[in-house]
Amino acid sequence: MSLAEQLRVEQTDFVAAVAGKLTDFLTERTTVMAAISPDIDPLMGSISHLVTGGKRLRALMCYWGWRGAGGDAGAHEVVTAGSALELFQAAALIHDDIIDRSDTRRGGPSVHRRFSELHASQGWALDPERFGHAAAILTGDLCLSFSEESFTEIGDRAASGSRARLIFNLMRAEVMAGQYLDILEEVAGPHRDRAGAVSRAQSIIRFKSAKYSTEHPLALGGALAGAPDGLLRGYSAFALPLGEAFQLRDDVLGVFGDPLTTGKPAGDDLREGKRTVLIAFALDQASPAESSFIDAKLGRPDLGDGDIEEIRRIIIDCGALQATEVLIDEFGRAAFEALDVLPLEELPKIALRKLAEATVSRAA
Repeated sequence: MSLAEQLRVEQTDFVAAVAGKLTDFLTERTTVMAAISPDIDPLMGSISHLVTGGKRLRALMCYWGWRGAGGDAGAHEVVTAGSALELFQAAALIHDDIIDRSDTRRGGPSVHRRFSELHASQGWALDPERFGHAAAILTGDLCLSFSEESFTEIGDRAASGSRARLIFNLMRAEVMAGQYLDILEEVAGPHRDRAGAVSRAQSIIRFKSAKYSTEHPLALGGALAGAPDGLLRGYSAFALPLGEAFQLRDDVLGVFGDPLTTGKPAGDDLREGKRTVLIAFALDQASPAESSFIDAKLGRPDLGDGDIEEIRRIIIDCGALQATEVLIDEFGRAAFEALDVLPLEELPKIALRKLAEATVSRAA
């Protein structure tokens, strides 16, 4: 079997194993929750729907971190870790959509919107939007709890005080901190020094997204397999800039992406008021009048197509889009250079290279 075929088979088998683990786990938990009340079923259905499909980027980074450190193909420890990461991501997405007031996720209604629609369809009392937000917050909390349960099932390799447990705990704490910095910048950004906006935006993407998308999952897999400190440092040198390139690309797609590909309305990030690196560059490099225009329009839910096109024009004309693309290239180059010197066998190195290439050049 060629390396390419081995990679395809092994990766396909792992993704299928993670899907099966998630199905079994949530089936068991659904039985437990149904004993409380059948009314809980929409919460469980929302979680199951969200963890079905997706790119499985975090689970795959964990897997190849495990394999690169000598872990056996398809071992239950890494499959369980991949499931825990998928549940954690689902919890983060549920809460993120509430915070960002985003009504869509992967081309369909976000979880809080599903609950609002349930309220409306049943003709229940009081405010459907408030119910939707409250129910989704609880769904996200439940999903976060399930992530912890799943990770604990790994056993001794994930026990308290282990390297893997420390990474998993740090990952979750950093995402919460990064999320807070994000919402803080939305409200405080217009009153802060614009000269520091790019630096603040980069810090936000590092802790809110980059570390938990690539760096921590890769290190987690390595730690579970007993990787030495030197290899874990090498993993970080590769995965952190990769994660930053991943999020910068996401920010570009949030303004310029095709809704049919991204699954979100055009310019959704602008309506949500996200002060990304792309926007920070625009505010810094555009004319005072253009910067004021962006500040006045950013975060308005009723932002029209004409205003979105004008902001896009400003971003392009002032060089903000080009500056962001340069950063993506720089981070991508740093990631690939770090990967080249990682002391890995050929199969995990090829797998990580393909993941990195897909991450940097993606269109959705």
